Amino acid sequence: MNRRKTVIVCAAVVMIAAFSASLLSSREKPPAAPQKSAAQAPAQSAVDRGRYLVEDVAMCEECHTPRDAGGNLDESRRLQGAQIWIMPVHANPNWAMNAPALAGFGGYSDEQGAAVLEKGLGPNGVPIRQPMHIYHMNHADAQAIIAYLRSLSSAYPQ
Repeated sequence: MNRRKTVIVCAAVVMIAAFSASLLSSREKPPAAPQKSAAQAPAQSAVDRGRYLVEDVAMCEECHTPRDAGGNLDESRRLQGAQIWIMPVHANPNWAMNAPALAGFGGYSDEQGAAVLEKGLGPNGVPIRQPMHIYHMNHADAQAIIAYLRSLSSAYPQ
């Protein structure tokens, strides 16, 4: 008899849950706000797009900003180049020990920057060294990053 009561109670709970769900789904929902893709956001400038890509997507600060004695990013020297703080698990003769300065993008042409971001080729035409990632960015994103980095020249004198 206990088992029969348990089955009845479980069935009742399932029916109540299903009924509640149908009531909730039958209520009129306000129309969702249309979401804009990156291509549909013409008000966003190239510099703003570049800032987003540098800070939130590629996270360039992690390697290109020096760290203090506690291992925290030194924001007063943001994107001014730094010693690489991560090391490979196995010896790697092609591992870069320093990340170059990016603020102001001094010393690099737009073409050299695009080659790094789009193809993974350094300014000398040789593949970039690890731990730098090869991003294979599209040309518009690469140009946005370059525009943002160039905009930092007044904030961070070379």
